[in-house]
Amino acid sequence: MMITEIEDYFTKGCGRCERFAGPDCSARRWLQGLNDLRQICVDAGLAETVKWGHPCYVHAGRNIAILGAFRGDFRLSFFNAALMKDPCGALEKQGPNTQYPDMIRFGDDAQVAKMRAVILSYLKEAMEYAEAGVKPPKEKSEVELPDELVDALDSDPELAEAFRSLTPGRQKSYVINLGSTRNPETRRSRIEKFRPKIIAGKGAMER
Repeated sequence: MMITEIEDYFTKGCGRCERFAGPDCSARRWLQGLNDLRQICVDAGLAETVKWGHPCYVHAGRNIAILGAFRGDFRLSFFNAALMKDPCGALEKQGPNTQYPDMIRFGDDAQVAKMRAVILSYLKEAMEYAEAGVKPPKEKSEVELPDELVDALDSDPELAEAFRSLTPGRQKSYVINLGSTRNPETRRSRIEKFRPKIIAGKGAMER
């Protein structure tokens, strides 16, 4: 079960896998670096909350950045990455299907302190966009969402935000799966079963 309390992440992890609260948990592996990132976000004036089992930092009613940890690295990922100017070339794409570079990746806890000034400047830039109400241009959807999925997203803000955060390829995987049946009840049932995967940032065929 995903965590809902911020302190739990820094003591136990996100709660999304069997390594939760164990010595092999990725969040515990990178604890020093994650704590340093947390302090930088707080120093920037961001409000701290938990979304999708991870520390998420908010300003002016908008999600600004979110922390994540993996076995080989940990990351600070920015929302609305299409707006970011990235003057220092610090941002990377999450994967080959990601449209814009949206994360700063760390393979060493000590990197965070060395990049403090850069991280702060990027956070401030994102916060200014939030304050001004600037949003990235809407991208044309490559696929048309089934009505049942549209209804589910409209009635479930957390699901909607998670679905919008998926790469285009992952979004398309759900549309293809749901499109394999014309039965509305079957589609709704599949959407309910898919919800944990979407929240976890996975595609329909990912484990």
